Amino acid sequence: MSKLSILYLTGSAASDFYCNLSRTYAEDSLTAIDKSKYNIHIAYITPDHQWRFPNSLSLEDIAVSKPIPISAAIELLTSQNIDLVLPQMFCIPGMTHYRALLDLLKIPYIGNTPEVMAITANKAKAKAIVASAGVKVPCGKVLRLGDIPTIKPPVVVKPVSSDNSLGVTLVKDIKEYDAALKNAFEYAEEVIVEEYIELGREVRCGIIVKDGELVGLPLEEYAVDPQQKPIRNYADKLQKQEDGNIKLVAKDITKAWIVDREDPITEIVQEVAKKCHQALGCRHYSLFDFRIDPNGEPWFLEAGLYCSFASKSVISSMAKTAGISLNELLEIAIKETLK
Repeated sequence: MSKLSILYLTGSAASDFYCNLSRTYAEDSLTAIDKSKYNIHIAYITPDHQWRFPNSLSLEDIAVSKPIPISAAIELLTSQNIDLVLPQMFCIPGMTHYRALLDLLKIPYIGNTPEVMAITANKAKAKAIVASAGVKVPCGKVLRLGDIPTIKPPVVVKPVSSDNSLGVTLVKDIKEYDAALKNAFEYAEEVIVEEYIELGREVRCGIIVKDGELVGLPLEEYAVDPQQKPIRNYADKLQKQEDGNIKLVAKDITKAWIVDREDPITEIVQEVAKKCHQALGCRHYSLFDFRIDPNGEPWFLEAGLYCSFASKSVISSMAKTAGISLNELLEIAIKETLK
């Protein structure tokens, strides 16, 4: 039986930050998976929209690889008999345009469609859809530059379409609104202001599709505190190092950990996460953040439909705790993609 040919679609058409983030996760995945089972190809896209096909994701190999335009890249892709693609791009174009290109070329890929990615990249749209399925969401309003907020603090102000808590601020007093809005508008043209849900806990839930069935994974819980750290921020997730690499701070055991599967909150959140998965039209896998209020009720915060199949990926960590190895997780996703 011949090996499957898998293309790692990496980099970013938007910024060097997303290029580095993509490379960090993709390189981890390439180290962690059993490469003896696959023929691995790499496509690396840069903000100038040029494509590179390096031998590895080291900075040296990327630097010496020849940049080519999309027309030449398409010709190369269609000549390589790629069986499926593992998208590793976290920027908006990477989540949408480049996945749509794969659909156009009829090359299967693991993960959600560009339509679903576009919806979940917009926090307000994702909230509206899951709310229609009966999931609790914080009351909120979308503002554009110049709009006046009307929700009384405490509120959370966040860009509608940014990740990793960029531009997110907890406003406790109406006097703090101007600075919070200015910060959020640096990252998006629209900002969402939503009521602050009193903190009990904050968790993330992953769902995978196995043999057509939705499987809830163990929850990941985050280090938050009602007084000292009521919300998570960018510094809790990522840190840029002097060598240009991205450190995944969120994986520090002091900042996040896997919840005991016997914890009563697990089953409650998993059922809500399955509702979100179905309402949004997800496939293969999904990942959702929830705020748990003091009464134990989960409130949907946002969807982050990524899985890099790296050892540090959230879904990979959750699956490992459930007894599913990284390579088995990848095999499950490949089977769902190609069936």
